[in-house]
Amino acid sequence: MSELQTEIQKRRTFAIISHPDAGKTTLTEKLLLYGGAIHLAGSIKSRKTQRHAVSDWMEIEKQRGISVTSSVLQFDYAGCRINILDTPGHQDFSEDTYRTLMAVDSAVMIIDVAKGVEAQTKKLFKVCKQRHIPIFTFVNKLDRFGKAPLELMEEIEDVLGIRSYPMNWPIGTDGHYKGIYHRETEKVELFSEDTSHGQEERESVIFDLKDPKAKEIIGDTDYQALLDDIDLLDVAGEQWSMDKVNKGELTPMFFGSAMTNFGVRGFLEEYLRLAPAPQPRMSSDGLISPDDENFSGFIFKIQANMNPAHHDRLSFIRICSGKFERGMSVYHMQGGKAVKLSQPQQFLAQDRQIIDTAYPGDIVGLFDPGIFGIGDTLCMPSHKFKFADFPVFPPERFARVSAKDTMKRKQFVKGIMQLTQEGAVQLFQQAGAGMESYIVGTVGQLQFDVLEYRLKSEYNTEIVMNMQPFEVARWLRFKDNRPVTPESLRGADRGMFVHDMKDRPVLLVNNEWALGWIQDNNPDLEMFPVPPEKQDAEDDMK
Repeated sequence: MSELQTEIQKRRTFAIISHPDAGKTTLTEKLLLYGGAIHLAGSIKSRKTQRHAVSDWMEIEKQRGISVTSSVLQFDYAGCRINILDTPGHQDFSEDTYRTLMAVDSAVMIIDVAKGVEAQTKKLFKVCKQRHIPIFTFVNKLDRFGKAPLELMEEIEDVLGIRSYPMNWPIGTDGHYKGIYHRETEKVELFSEDTSHGQEERESVIFDLKDPKAKEIIGDTDYQALLDDIDLLDVAGEQWSMDKVNKGELTPMFFGSAMTNFGVRGFLEEYLRLAPAPQPRMSSDGLISPDDENFSGFIFKIQANMNPAHHDRLSFIRICSGKFERGMSVYHMQGGKAVKLSQPQQFLAQDRQIIDTAYPGDIVGLFDPGIFGIGDTLCMPSHKFKFADFPVFPPERFARVSAKDTMKRKQFVKGIMQLTQEGAVQLFQQAGAGMESYIVGTVGQLQFDVLEYRLKSEYNTEIVMNMQPFEVARWLRFKDNRPVTPESLRGADRGMFVHDMKDRPVLLVNNEWALGWIQDNNPDLEMFPVPPEKQDAEDDMK
């Protein structure tokens, strides 16, 4: 096997998805703890420690105890190189999460044992299913009262439409689980008391269920309940099928508690054994295999000011094929020219290091002087192609934003432009309104809060924000390709006529009814929920 193929087989690149507060960032921390990447886990919102999660680097995340950016974390464990993408859980950041899911080979779905399948989990699961990404389920918070394991299995099937196969099974009663049974090895793992509040690895004892002393150690009632449950799963449960897992039709299910390190190591080891190595990617030139010797990758995330002292801008690339080498020259398809990739970095949250090589599945941060965009393809000049275009989420909320202090207009424009390039917001300009203010579009309200916070903390600019009544944006194009102007459009005064940052005409209106009226009165007008080029690219790739 070649060096390239050997390195590819070591890689596991996955995202963790869940509803807010299901324990996503906590589980990420514990995987780092077991991977030896950190020695003391800082629990999110914990009263017993003032440490913050290492995967939450932005100040607003530390204050609110939520993730609002996708962190990129890398560590080694058991001969594997693991790339974790910790995504925002809050629904207002679903676009950032969607982009992240374009860059992974599998996903870990966390479900709160008490709350079951929640709204945001459903949305993110749907994206995974559309892309046929293998999904591994971790039922979290077993240290609290919650739903019965069988009830959760039923709920996952009813709500998400996917069958589950429990890889382990909790031993004990609701909220007082003492261990787990590993179905494949038929071994029982009982955990010691958690005395470090989840900051250190948890001790456990492992023995065979057939051990004559097993009944005595587990206790009569719990032992019998475990035998009954195993019997039920073996007879009436789903059959194991790796093929179905790889197609996203069956989810391996694990039970544990990230907060108390209950079952985390077992989950990590089983996940690494079962999860796929880097997979081929669709492009304008067909499927690109990871072991293709020609280097290729795509930008899925841009982040300004990860180091506020330097006002740097990093673009994160998912390597898809070939070997990445520091200082190599590649072709930037969207920019139409060769670029040199110097100072490539890999991450453990804010801690970063310059690297010399990387392989398919790895995520690398590139210093970006402002030339890259989200979804851009980098490849070798000898083999030019584009990876499948990223979907765009239509904005649903709008506000007029301007600098409070006109003397700081320069910082305001720089900040809002950089955050737009990151994909944090979408930016529009009203025809004839000048440069004093912009119309900002977002998917949700929290994005406005983050915009305001980041402009103040990173660019020293306070803003005035006036919410607008519009809820629908449509990009416009006449069928004969003549220019779309307010004068050429009947009913333009029923909304706000704006241009996006690529000068494409867009109409913002209050509701679908207004759209219908404009369509009826402009029969040769085409309207798109995303820029027409994005829509056309999506149609071409299908």
